[in-house]
Amino acid sequence: MSGGAEAWPALLPEALLLLGAVGGLLLGLWTPQRRQWRVRLLVTAACLASAAAAALALPGPAERVFEGTWVVDPTTGVVRIVVALGVAVLVWMAAPSVAGHPRETEAYVLMLLGGLGTVALAASGDLLLLVAAYLLTSVPLYALAGFAKDPRGTEATMKYYLMGAFVGVLLLVGVAALVLASGTTGYVDLAALLPGASPALLAVGVLGVLAGVAFKAGAVPVHFWVPDVTAGTTPPMAAYITTIPKIGAVAAAFRLLAEPFAGLPLDVPMLVAVIAAVSMTLGNLAAFAQTDVLRLLAYSTISQVGYLLMVVAVASRSDLAVSALAVYLAGYAITNIGAFAAVAATPAARTITDWATAVARHRWLVMSLVVCLLGLVGTPPTAVFVGKLAVFVAAWDGALAWLVVVAAVNTVASLFYYLRWIAPAFAGVPAAPVTAEGPVRTGPRTAAGTAQEVRGTPAVILHAAAVGSVLLGVGAGVWLSVASGAD
Repeated sequence: MSGGAEAWPALLPEALLLLGAVGGLLLGLWTPQRRQWRVRLLVTAACLASAAAAALALPGPAERVFEGTWVVDPTTGVVRIVVALGVAVLVWMAAPSVAGHPRETEAYVLMLLGGLGTVALAASGDLLLLVAAYLLTSVPLYALAGFAKDPRGTEATMKYYLMGAFVGVLLLVGVAALVLASGTTGYVDLAALLPGASPALLAVGVLGVLAGVAFKAGAVPVHFWVPDVTAGTTPPMAAYITTIPKIGAVAAAFRLLAEPFAGLPLDVPMLVAVIAAVSMTLGNLAAFAQTDVLRLLAYSTISQVGYLLMVVAVASRSDLAVSALAVYLAGYAITNIGAFAAVAATPAARTITDWATAVARHRWLVMSLVVCLLGLVGTPPTAVFVGKLAVFVAAWDGALAWLVVVAAVNTVASLFYYLRWIAPAFAGVPAAPVTAEGPVRTGPRTAAGTAQEVRGTPAVILHAAAVGSVLLGVGAGVWLSVASGAD
């Protein structure tokens, strides 16, 4: 544990993100509207520099800086890299939809600040820092959700904000209860003092804090905002909201159960296991009836949280948990961004039928989508398959065999609603007037009209995500095999 000036180098990746946000904002003020792409380049450079700094620091020893409030360890390192690279990709995915907007610069800066808050969630070693990180990952995202300023986006933003404010109060109540029970906010001190505290205060504190991180992750029972916000905003912003903060929230929950909540008289791991089972099951069941591609992906992200929370439940019970979490977080990020890139590539196509019609002459888009959707299922050799397999092994090692069975059944079930999207895209849809199967953003349109609206940048990201998912899966599989052999 360290503090003072010698601790500042440990925060170099976060400093680069912050400098990118401030520099981007200042550059945007002095840049003509037609040349706002300069801000995009600066933000991208800051993200890449942050990811490089985090990668260089990853092999270093774990440490706690600034009196233990900030934790630098492998979990933080993985989140730093994944978030920085994810934000860089999402900035370019959003570029076609925000280019020329009067607030184009602000969009890129808000995405960068949200990423910084996500890293702070993962690195928090103190409850007060956790609250600050919650706010930093909330306020920028409220603005991003309603960035288009249309009726659907405005409604989505209000629902997101009201739900976030309510859960934020629960988080503060939980923090207050834990402070009353222990007299401290640091995770290390909490781990030593909470086991002997009042059970009533512990129950209130644990439930409140878990509600806060569950909201950012989009887990049951604070998931109600996810479908409406995802379907109400633009596809790039939906990809951002359902990917970036989720990574930090899951890492924050993992740290909580590995440290301050590990030795409590309450069975917190069982509570998280139940939340995981309900999240994956409810998300899959709700996705079956969806014809709007954004709502389908929204419920898919809820189910994915369930699988991610499996490893959180065994954070203090299995030595395999850290590596399983790292692989799954990286695999989920690249695959989920790829799936949303498929929607962003055809912005006028909101239903499954519309999308299949729009890509009728772009068969490689269909192939890349298939890789990403089957990757979300957990099909080898994709990254999510390796991550999900590692999570299953860790959960089994942590004496949660029943949860592994539930997750396996849900994995098979999820294949069917992904196939509902894949099958029409493969079969093709005749060029005929399209009837709305679900809520759409525009009025009546023809299949021929939507077929021409395929954006290049999101399409490139979709192809890159498909290839990256396979390469990451193979690489992660080799890494886990070597690591397990060495042990």
